Amino acid sequence: MLQSCEATVQACEPAKDGYRIVLDQTVFFPEGGGQLSDRGVLRNGRDAIEVLHASERDGIIYHETKQPLAAGTLVTCQLNWQERFDHMQQHCGEHMLSYAFWKLYGADNVGFHMHPDMVSIDISREVDYEEAMAAEAMTNRAIEEDRPIHVELVPAEHAAKRPLRKFNDKLKGILRIVSVEGNDSCTCCGTHPPTTGMVGLVKVLKVERHKGGSRISFLCGREALQKMDVWMRAAQDVSNRLSVKEEEIAAGVERLEEEKKALGVQVTALTDRLLDYELREMDAKPVFDQAGHRKLVFIREDLTPSQAKALARKALEREHAVVAVFYRNGARINYILSAASDDVNCQQKLKEVNDRFKGRGGGRPDACQGSAACVEGWQQMAADLAAAW
Repeated sequence: MLQSCEATVQACEPAKDGYRIVLDQTVFFPEGGGQLSDRGVLRNGRDAIEVLHASERDGIIYHETKQPLAAGTLVTCQLNWQERFDHMQQHCGEHMLSYAFWKLYGADNVGFHMHPDMVSIDISREVDYEEAMAAEAMTNRAIEEDRPIHVELVPAEHAAKRPLRKFNDKLKGILRIVSVEGNDSCTCCGTHPPTTGMVGLVKVLKVERHKGGSRISFLCGREALQKMDVWMRAAQDVSNRLSVKEEEIAAGVERLEEEKKALGVQVTALTDRLLDYELREMDAKPVFDQAGHRKLVFIREDLTPSQAKALARKALEREHAVVAVFYRNGARINYILSAASDDVNCQQKLKEVNDRFKGRGGGRPDACQGSAACVEGWQQMAADLAAAW
């Protein structure tokens, strides 16, 4: 559980966003094996240089910083201990959770991903939520029992004879074996606490199908508690807004969806009636172009794409009709052009609209559509275009 050490700078070289410092010894874990890099500071007297990331290449650990340090400088390496401890909890919890899936269901861990706000493992078998909860419970029992965790350096040929959860027979030389007493045992380069009790707890947060198996997202210890606090506050807020208990949120949301669906049907019916009324008004006062085509132009703020298409179809039922529907959809302006006469080329008209609005679209000579970013004054621009046809 070493949190700091004294070290001497052996080398410092420029890097893409700062410098890479090599020390004669370090407490910083370089990112690898699925575990995130440690962070912290290098102290030189009163000065403290932040270590942003640690990486390893060809057996050398590089400490990435924004400031340089001269070779020969004596420094104190100081970890961001809370972050390191969080990583230890996540990594050790991952070992024990993987063991539980392997022991209960014969599912192998085929992937491990640690992110700042979530950890996940990919396992070789599909499991459902109830099976994942059983694996979670088994893991938490091992945590509660505060079992010792042992780290050993073992020759590869000896490690191959051990009952490890997984072993890569391509590994050679001296291997690092991390074993939870009476539980998981496998090769690992990551950091772990001395006992399982320090993991605190493991909480499975999501179970998904993934490449023929399952992806299990989870958190351990302090980060699990923080995530659950955020989710509980959100659940309480939703339950208050819906006036239901937290365990009844799903039913409350289902009720809202049904109400929204019913309102949508009503709005669609009322919109259809309004559009029919507008069409009848246009029928009473028809407008024709110089070639005798019936022009029906609609410029609306309140249409959905399906309503706009339905309106264009209804308007096109008029003899010799030329129809243009311009409507706003979020941050976009959409337009539909259609014609009932063979001597009208909608593709040519669409080019004019695209040029004016800097939009894109396409279609056939008798029907085209396109869209563009919404700009101020788009209604007048559309009206001016249609008036010139």
